[in-house]
Amino acid sequence: MAKRDFYEILGVAKGASEDEIKKSYRKLAMKYHPDRNPDNKEAEEKFKEVKEAYEMLTNPEKREAYDRYGHAGVDPNSGMGGGFGGGAGGFGDAFGDIFGDIFGGGRGGRGGGGPQVYRGADLRYNLEITLEQAAHGFDTTIRVPSWDKCDTCHGSGAKAGTQPVTCTTCAGHGQVRMQQGFFSIQQTCPKCHGSGKIIPEPCAACGGAGRIKRNKTLEVKIPAGIDNGMRIRSSGNGEPGTNGGPPGDLYVEIHIKQHAVFQREGDDLHCEMPISFSKAALGGEIEVPTLTGKVSFTVPEGTQTGKTFRLKGKGIKNVRSGYTGDLFCHVAVETPVKLTDKQKDLLREFERLTTEGGSKHSPQSKGWMDKVKDFFE
Repeated sequence: MAKRDFYEILGVAKGASEDEIKKSYRKLAMKYHPDRNPDNKEAEEKFKEVKEAYEMLTNPEKREAYDRYGHAGVDPNSGMGGGFGGGAGGFGDAFGDIFGDIFGGGRGGRGGGGPQVYRGADLRYNLEITLEQAAHGFDTTIRVPSWDKCDTCHGSGAKAGTQPVTCTTCAGHGQVRMQQGFFSIQQTCPKCHGSGKIIPEPCAACGGAGRIKRNKTLEVKIPAGIDNGMRIRSSGNGEPGTNGGPPGDLYVEIHIKQHAVFQREGDDLHCEMPISFSKAALGGEIEVPTLTGKVSFTVPEGTQTGKTFRLKGKGIKNVRSGYTGDLFCHVAVETPVKLTDKQKDLLREFERLTTEGGSKHSPQSKGWMDKVKDFFE
């Protein structure tokens, strides 16, 4: 069966650049890779076909021969100069990247011929604050672990008078390539761990790491209205990168302590407000606390337990919109305890007068008794 045109296989024009060829190859290799298509012979054959086309068209000598003579120009059995050795930019290099895309290898690293460069890990700092601090905002300082360059070896990791040497396993590239069947796998060098260097005599002060762990103090601005679980990012204050990579970030996560009076729901506050039996019955002015001081309002005559009063704008200002929530006061009528004999006598007299007055004094009890009566009937 006649072979298909290599350009047609990769879906590119004959004059396509190497970047265009590589981009198309990546897409097709991901699509037909055997690990993504288990037990699919057709996909496996297409993958081999795509691989061969890419290998030929990214080798300048092979591509020139193919453009002039077609498949005969690259066929090792044709006698027309086929069978060139693998060159730079061949299948192994590109597939090393694609293998990482499929299986998650090299995450955070930078490909290429040199040592792998990795961004430092992010750090989290848990900061516990009060509800008042969250509502009003404040500035604070925190101490976090940090890595500084070793003063003894000046960051080289090597003992004074010595220097790191090139890793013989990866020749300083930080990566090694393993051949498995018809494709190769590029991975971090197991001897130098991607640095490309070996330290024969490590620095005694830092153990060869080139850096020493210390604590540093950072200033953190807590904005007004911040809520539980929100995070503040401090850029570049995470762990340092590897082989010159950028540092990670520090995330300050907010945890608000339980308050003795208020419960927070978003930007609103809730509190339980105990009032006396007489105050609930007669009504009157009461004082309630807020995060900005005390306020007074009047409860109406005959206030029942569970009644909720809304104080607009007495909640917490939203950290993003600036809108201020409300304060909801939930009434709890308190039953008096440890009464004196006189108080008991007065209450008995009150109960007698209330009963004689009929259901108009206790509408809720009357309604409940009617429902009970209907239930049993």
